[in-house]
Amino acid sequence: MSTTPPASTAPASPPTVIGVPAPQEDVDAIVAFVAGVQHAQRNALPDAFLDGFREDAIWTTAHGKRLTGLPEISAFTRKVLPPQADSPVTATYAVDLILFVRPDIAAVKIRQRPVARDDGRFLDEIFHGQEDPPVRAHGRPSRGGSGHPDVRTRQG
Repeated sequence: MSTTPPASTAPASPPTVIGVPAPQEDVDAIVAFVAGVQHAQRNALPDAFLDGFREDAIWTTAHGKRLTGLPEISAFTRKVLPPQADSPVTATYAVDLILFVRPDIAAVKIRQRPVARDDGRFLDEIFHGQEDPPVRAHGRPSRGGSGHPDVRTRQG
């Protein structure tokens, strides 16, 4: 497993920050936290990923599965994250928007995008203009047997 980030992980533009005033260090801490989640996900580090969760956390996976509580999140993460280390597809995570509801409460919008692990190509861009991109992706199993859509050989 490589821990070298692909080219597409260049620093994202700063997030839009709205709501009540909040210190810049809070914004920076949120961006750093999301960067840590990305690092843990991309490098298949379950402990690093789980460090960000409270005992009563709720997490919805990329496929819409709701996990409640750290024990459930931990069991799921330890099962599915390590095999992803060798996947040809990974993701970037960028903080798009932070809404400070109160100085001590923030709602954060993250943009997650699939990328090719080897060269950092954004893979979601090939689906622009398609009627139903998720159906198209799931309908084309990988020829390499990894379980991921073979987006490199898209047919027009």
